[in-house]
Amino acid sequence: MCLGIPAKVIEIKEDNTGKVDYLGTKIKVNFSLIDDIKVGDYVILHAGFAISKLDEKEVEETLSLLKDFIENK
Repeated sequence: MCLGIPAKVIEIKEDNTGKVDYLGTKIKVNFSLIDDIKVGDYVILHAGFAISKLDEKEVEETLSLLKDFIENK
């Protein structure tokens, strides 16, 4: 099973790699599949690649659903 959990971009290097904050864990990521990525954006990851950029509303909804799920488990 794969969950699409938003990860916040915290570093971008010139070679289209960088780091994201994934629920408190810093992960190395390749950003070459997404245009106009910047620090502070939220992305969805798959196999070390950022595959989708999210807007703030999507991030808030997703994190709220995950929080509700964990609290009501």
